[in-house]
Amino acid sequence: MTSSSAPVASPAPSAASAPEPGSGLPDFSGEVAAYYAEYRRGYPPAVFDALARTFGLDAHAGIGDLALDLGCGTGQLALPLAAHVRTVIGLDPEPDMLRGARTAADRAGVRNALWLLGTDADVPALAALLPGDRPLGVTVIGNALHWMRPEELFGALRPLTRPGGGVAVIANGAPVWAQDSDWSQALRGALEEHFGRPITASCGTDAAERERYAAALTAAGFTDVRDTVIDYEDALTPDQLLGTLFSAIPATSLPSPAERPAFAARLRAALPAPPTAAGYPEPVRISLLTGRA
Repeated sequence: MTSSSAPVASPAPSAASAPEPGSGLPDFSGEVAAYYAEYRRGYPPAVFDALARTFGLDAHAGIGDLALDLGCGTGQLALPLAAHVRTVIGLDPEPDMLRGARTAADRAGVRNALWLLGTDADVPALAALLPGDRPLGVTVIGNALHWMRPEELFGALRPLTRPGGGVAVIANGAPVWAQDSDWSQALRGALEEHFGRPITASCGTDAAERERYAAALTAAGFTDVRDTVIDYEDALTPDQLLGTLFSAIPATSLPSPAERPAFAARLRAALPAPPTAAGYPEPVRISLLTGRA
């Protein structure tokens, strides 16, 4: 596993890279939340070491830091982060995701996590819950900012963040359909045939979106905006590949449960045979875009 860190230039946001207005909240309920809980990749310890070092996180009871995980899903970021702070707040608009996060917390014995139903639009209301002398040490957003409005969000987070704390926008690798490997290209082709259109979504992992997020952090008053990159190798079994894919597609876009086995079979047929017993090799690049208050 390798890592590197570099300051990020902050160009003016481009209208071409802005999210489509009025796109609404995606539906990640039911089976999609179950796919998310079972198949979504977690984060290696190096991510949490970097967060603790960058923001000087404190886990002492009573005086330690509060952390906020926006779009927390089923807790892949929030639960490991809980070991580095006094309390972590997981905020997500999907009740099924929060149920999965609470179940995972109970299984892991994590007792300092609080799960709240809400969106990035609810962040200003958190001010009433946070102690004035100890606001947020860190806000993390893992592969979810593309569903939010970064400029408004970062402006709302700045007054809630303690000096030296900040925001980390974390991209946990490129989507499984957006990579350069033969298996990813085959998957993308099968998806484009099914949906009848090009599949170009990067889920906020492409360079243009990362630059837009960096510019928004700077405009909101965060400083020392930089990108820390952590690289490692992984592998996906066919089940993990499809489960990860299904966790990323809103329930309204997936085939119905009755049609899903046939859809999965078509995708499997389009994929090349796994080259190793471990499955499809995948280089994972984690990007931690951070800004400090």
